[in-house]
Amino acid sequence: MGRLAHTRIMDAPVRVLNSARFARRQRLLEKLGLATVRDVLGHYPFRYNDFSQVTEIRRARIGEKCSVFGTVLEVSFKQPRPRLKIVEVVLRDSTGMLYASWFNQPWLKTTFKVGTQAFLLGKVEHSYGFKRMASPLFTVLDQDEAGGLHEGGEPEGGQSGRILPVYHACAGLPTAQVARVVNEALEATEGLYDPLPAACRARLKLMPLGAALRHIHRPATMEQRREARRRLAFDEVFFLMLSLKLKRAAAQKGIAPYAHRADGPALARLGSLLPFDLTDDQRQTIATLLERMCEQRQMNQLLVGDVGSGKTVIAAHALAVAYDSGFQAAMMAPTEVLVQQYVLKVGPLLDALLVPWASLTSSTPASARRKAAGQLADGTLSVVFGTQALLEPDITFKQLSLVVIDEQHRFGVSQRDALRAKGAGCDLLMMTATPIPRSLAQVLYGDLQPTYLRTRHQSVTTVTKLLDRSQVGIAYDAVRKAAAQGNQAYVVCPLIAQPGLQDDGPEGAGDIEGSFDSDARLIDTFTDLAELEGDEGLRAVEREVGFLARRVFPDLRVGLMSSRLSAEDKRTAMDQFRAGELDVLVSTTVVEVGVDVPNATVMIVEDADRFGLSQLHQLRGRIGRGSAEGAMFLVTKTRDDEALRRLRLLEHVSDGFELAEHDLRLRHEGDVLGSRQHGVGSLRLIRVLDDADLVAAADLETEALLRDDPCLAASRHWHVAHELAMRVGRAPEDDTGGAFGHAGHVAGGA
Repeated sequence: MGRLAHTRIMDAPVRVLNSARFARRQRLLEKLGLATVRDVLGHYPFRYNDFSQVTEIRRARIGEKCSVFGTVLEVSFKQPRPRLKIVEVVLRDSTGMLYASWFNQPWLKTTFKVGTQAFLLGKVEHSYGFKRMASPLFTVLDQDEAGGLHEGGEPEGGQSGRILPVYHACAGLPTAQVARVVNEALEATEGLYDPLPAACRARLKLMPLGAALRHIHRPATMEQRREARRRLAFDEVFFLMLSLKLKRAAAQKGIAPYAHRADGPALARLGSLLPFDLTDDQRQTIATLLERMCEQRQMNQLLVGDVGSGKTVIAAHALAVAYDSGFQAAMMAPTEVLVQQYVLKVGPLLDALLVPWASLTSSTPASARRKAAGQLADGTLSVVFGTQALLEPDITFKQLSLVVIDEQHRFGVSQRDALRAKGAGCDLLMMTATPIPRSLAQVLYGDLQPTYLRTRHQSVTTVTKLLDRSQVGIAYDAVRKAAAQGNQAYVVCPLIAQPGLQDDGPEGAGDIEGSFDSDARLIDTFTDLAELEGDEGLRAVEREVGFLARRVFPDLRVGLMSSRLSAEDKRTAMDQFRAGELDVLVSTTVVEVGVDVPNATVMIVEDADRFGLSQLHQLRGRIGRGSAEGAMFLVTKTRDDEALRRLRLLEHVSDGFELAEHDLRLRHEGDVLGSRQHGVGSLRLIRVLDDADLVAAADLETEALLRDDPCLAASRHWHVAHELAMRVGRAPEDDTGGAFGHAGHVAGGA
């Protein structure tokens, strides 16, 4: 069988393997997500039992951890009391015997058989005259495996043993059987083509693909395994970036970009209208943005800025450039609250520059909507701020040259593309206040150019304190103190209302007295706080607001804000809070972004363990925006050590980018990526923080490859094109051509 045939087997159904020829085995493999040979080879071990240094039983030291190898001499099952089941195995080598015991794992009595050979790894103890191990890791060898060890089936004491992989398995398909399927897949694909160009592998000192697959499944040393992981991790990010960049190129093909100018009068006057001086960071970011807007190609820009770093003023400069160039701009936000912030902050600047603008949301009156739609269509309206209402078919533009999407992670890719489609060739500026490490941004948004804003305008510090539910009085005292000094506070809850309660709708919710009903009954004592909580024990704003208003802060003005309110009630609540007519605003995370009330100095977050670190950091950015110090209280009743450790990070880390890195280390990349890269294959091995060098290298290598061959159409790159096609879920078009011979179609479908 030639190399091409070995390569094609990678994407053959798993039934081509002898060990998976039966339908029952195929069904079990499908439960593990293993439908093809490629899937099997990508089913990496989740752990390795390192028996690379085997110790003779007689030399195994009491109190130390070691691995031993021997023959099973005896297997016994005991049940000294009803809820205690013990499987005991006697293992013998040429130097002595060792007893191993496992508790309440009765199935092990059939796993070990007399006469078979096994590795044990654990701490050696001594009792009843024998060396023993309690619940050691183990691997039982079948005859084929044992025969490949040492003559006689037993490694010599102190000599190299084996590093044995442990796979995720399922009922009816134990890890040993999975290992046999993997072994056969390795044999069937031995000698396959390596999709990475040899020059790339040489530059980065990457081992060949075939060797990497063998060594990640069957490493002789853990160093060998690390080098294999490095190669396979690089492949993951390389082909992901390649797919995104080809997609971007295909989207821009045949479309004439807008030619912006950065020397117009609106842009020149904008700086003098700002009520503050720009930071050096902002000046550099604006210069980069304007340079890319003026290039003869579509701009695809991602602006990542920490809370309070001034992303909105950057966007205002881009809007001015679009106006000076004679075109139109649209700025979309996920909530009406955030759109209202644009109206309040950017609107006056545009008025001073004589730039015609409007806002469009689902609550915009029909007459105002028709007027704005007509002015956008005929070009008399230059800038529009809006929510998803901008995506409606009746909203069209004469010459839309710039799309700005704020808090872009709140939108799907299809929504972003739908707005951009209203202006063929327009530039794109996506903004996020969620700090994303550069290496993760390169993976998440390989089709965008990231720029970072790290300097914050806010000079006032915010102190963060973690409180147990029983200590919530400390937070309440801080609210009272703030109110006495003329300041305001937020109370944030994870739920709007408890599941299953009668919902009479949002009418009257803007009026605190009108928001009560029989289901939101008040509690008589602070100890009976469970009455405020839903089925999952979480706090909900519609009960919390009544409790705080009548029992905790009866002398303060308490208001309600949630996404379930009508647009008019939301606007009323926020206007009252901004005007200082409310002392406390009880809200969901609708206030997470865009809300700017300098007088708000205290925030209480209930059930803080239910929020992510980045989200809590965003919420923290809502306070301490004026001249007074802010105080944030994270209230939780969780006893989970990991959750508490995560929350404590906020007490001493104020930099959003540092928090984002901590958050990423605590979670797997897959949790962060979500479904954004659906269809490009999951990231099983890459760790974007630890592997930042691989991510950067993949970015450079893909750029170089596409400069040389923009559509991967050259015959020398057929193997790259084929591998990419397989990873994005496309099968070869036929046995002789298609993805094997020509890759131009990949650019259109990646």
